[in-house]
Amino acid sequence: MSNLLVDTLVPAATARFVLLANHVLMAAPPAMGRLKAHSGRWLRVEVEGWRLPLPPPPPLSLRLTPAGLFEAPEAGEAAPEVVELRLTVDASDPLAAAKQLVAGQIPNVRIEGDVALAADINWVLANVRWDIAADLERVAGPVVAEGASRVAAQLGGVAQSLAQGLSSVVSGLGRKP
Repeated sequence: MSNLLVDTLVPAATARFVLLANHVLMAAPPAMGRLKAHSGRWLRVEVEGWRLPLPPPPPLSLRLTPAGLFEAPEAGEAAPEVVELRLTVDASDPLAAAKQLVAGQIPNVRIEGDVALAADINWVLANVRWDIAADLERVAGPVVAEGASRVAAQLGGVAQSLAQGLSSVVSGLGRKP
């Protein structure tokens, strides 16, 4: 059954994700070099443990390009049913995952499939980081980047405090008087 919102939103979100992932990779030539060896191979990113009241994101199939970057299937092109590598992202605690991403860490990811491709993807995940502040500084200048970094750090602290408070309230509800 087709859903106009999902049919529009998923391709747009996929395109933005691929652009961001490739932007990060282009800042790390050694990572691109490792991925070039796997040109034409497919990987699939899946989410497990989804607990939000929204439908989980569909699996994302990506092909590695000769440049060592990612590309999504073209419109009308079907991704293969069997891929060389599966990455399963743990989405059971989205707040913790968001905090990890903000801190420059990768959330829990299980990698299964071709050993050589898995080793190179694991290396990329362990060694390549997106320098949000540097990108913002290039686009908006050092003053804006510094201010945005301070605001992001404060928002992260507020989110952590809210999460801890909510956790205390929820655990207190389960106790018997």
